[in-house]
Amino acid sequence: MSATSQGTSRFFRNWVGNQSCTPRDIRSPADEAEVQEIVRDEAARGGQVRVVATGHSFTPVHLTSGTLIGLDRLHGVLDVDAERRRVTALPGTAIGAFGEPLWEHGLALKNQGDIDTQGITGAMGTATHGSGLGYQHLGAALRRCRVVTGDGEVVEIGEDDPDLLHAAQVSVGMLGVITEVELEVKEAYALREEVAQWSIGEIRERFVPESEARRHCSMFWCPTDESAALYGLEMEPGRPIRDSAFIRIYDEAPADTPADPTHRRRVDRSYRVFPMVYDPNFHELEYFVRWDRALEAFEALRELMLASQPAAVFPMEVRSVGRDAAMLSPQHGQDTIVLSVSGRPGTDYWDYLRSVDALLGGEFDARVHWGKLHFLSREQLLERYPRAQDFIDVRRRLDPEGLFLNDHLRPLFA
Repeated sequence: MSATSQGTSRFFRNWVGNQSCTPRDIRSPADEAEVQEIVRDEAARGGQVRVVATGHSFTPVHLTSGTLIGLDRLHGVLDVDAERRRVTALPGTAIGAFGEPLWEHGLALKNQGDIDTQGITGAMGTATHGSGLGYQHLGAALRRCRVVTGDGEVVEIGEDDPDLLHAAQVSVGMLGVITEVELEVKEAYALREEVAQWSIGEIRERFVPESEARRHCSMFWCPTDESAALYGLEMEPGRPIRDSAFIRIYDEAPADTPADPTHRRRVDRSYRVFPMVYDPNFHELEYFVRWDRALEAFEALRELMLASQPAAVFPMEVRSVGRDAAMLSPQHGQDTIVLSVSGRPGTDYWDYLRSVDALLGGEFDARVHWGKLHFLSREQLLERYPRAQDFIDVRRRLDPEGLFLNDHLRPLFA
């Protein structure tokens, strides 16, 4: 993320450079009281407030013509309760910053994705996830939070009000400014990682059963021989890359398992194994389909990419995520397969992404990742997310003037 002065205005650009705006003001509050003051001032102007930590969303969720609140001064783990398996943190705390403090208390995050630099509230708010049918997105771990709502007052949301909590777990920043979170965590664990390359035949035979039998299984399927290099994937020497996949399979191990850095088969602390390093050289769309249609959806998207999409050069990332109860969760009430594709910056990839949307949305009723490029309409939102209207009702109650909406979110959630 970058936020720089330009005369009397301010400039914001997200991490991959595909979204930018010039807010009237960019503020970096040091505490909750300052957040309240900022919100009240902007509300009095009849303006907008959006919040950003590291700017990892590909969508325009951060953009505003009003005040953009940065979280660079609101980060850090505040408390770890080993007995209750809870951790309390400030909203801008990076996912990766939980690793060591939790490990020191014999704990770990339940799951992580392959990027660990996002701020925790942004990751939760967009339903950012790891992989595994037995594991949910990061927001599902939220058990309590403090929120500065549209009138500048603080509301504490917890387990005593499940509906409000399920709205807050995935809120895309529309309920207010979260100033503190409490997450449920688990006993510390190590991960055993196996890396391999599978042919299309092996994918068809093994991906679903391995995903159901192991802690989790993820893959990057490559539509071209050049695909693997775009994500720095180390494919097996001498094997063709086109129409094969880079596979990562994981099982849990006791926390005291000795680390083993063996190439293509390593063991280490969970928070050290999850992350990969990406160059910001892609603009991503990520859709979710019911798990019982997993292989069918993969095959349909593979056929589309191979047959008619010359812009389909980045690998298709394929994972799984387990069901939960958050109102705006893509996994609300259903296990899902996750299908991610990307366009190359500097090219016109929109026809390609619209074709993917037409396929997965039209034939598979796919739900979307709130931080990734998508084409969801209000009608589709209400059709595909069973509790979308309930969320809208909560949003209107906590922010009746729409202070926390922007041009991207208003058509969907006003």
